[in-house]
Amino acid sequence: MTVMKSLAAAAALAVAGIASAQTLPTNGALVVVPAFGEVKHANDQAVAILAIEEQDKDKAAAASRVNQKMKQGAELVKKADPQASLKTQGYYTYPVYPDERPLPNGQPPKARVPTAWRVGQYLQVTTTSLDKLPKTVAAAQGILTLNGIQFGLTPETTKQLDDQRIAATYQNLNERIGSIAKAMGRSLGDAVVDTIDFEGSGNYAQNDGFARAAPAPVAMMMRKNMEAADVAEPSFEPGDMVLNMRLVAKVRFK
Repeated sequence: MTVMKSLAAAAALAVAGIASAQTLPTNGALVVVPAFGEVKHANDQAVAILAIEEQDKDKAAAASRVNQKMKQGAELVKKADPQASLKTQGYYTYPVYPDERPLPNGQPPKARVPTAWRVGQYLQVTTTSLDKLPKTVAAAQGILTLNGIQFGLTPETTKQLDDQRIAATYQNLNERIGSIAKAMGRSLGDAVVDTIDFEGSGNYAQNDGFARAAPAPVAMMMRKNMEAADVAEPSFEPGDMVLNMRLVAKVRFK
């Protein structure tokens, strides 16, 4: 019987506590509310990194072959996709040294003399013709190598999506304020937005919707002196891009 009385008393205290919490005054209360929004769109741009590398004992011969093949590869890309934007970059020349062998004690090390030279260059291809991309890359691979590819959104598409992203985030803010007002026993009309920070503490910072990667080193490979060979078309799936936004608002209740 005593246990039952104790439980009943505890329950009564809990109910009283809840009632007390529900009656807390909220006039003039300032509430910080985070909100989130996102939009999704199919990628409509691709950036492919093509490359060429040659190795020869004669540095000039290696450079000459790189220059010639890069020119041929660029022409193939232009022919396959006239609307593509091309940019050559990352020209390099490196000496190739023989493997060092340990010398007997007391013998001074010999001056290192290169046995060959590695020369290479990259070609960045930016295109919105995703339907032509497999054919374009296959044409270029007759001479050049595909070093990497990234899909994303054009700046124009990203700008258009920005309106939708802001609207989605602001809608989420209104929904959250409504939920908070309900939990406080207040009406939505009692809430007044004091401040809206669309930076969201800077944690959501976006780029232009396109992830660009620095070119990776070209894998060394033996090349024969021959014309462009036919290469089967690769398969690509552009995928989607999700753009996020975060804001923080200060809401004051009347």
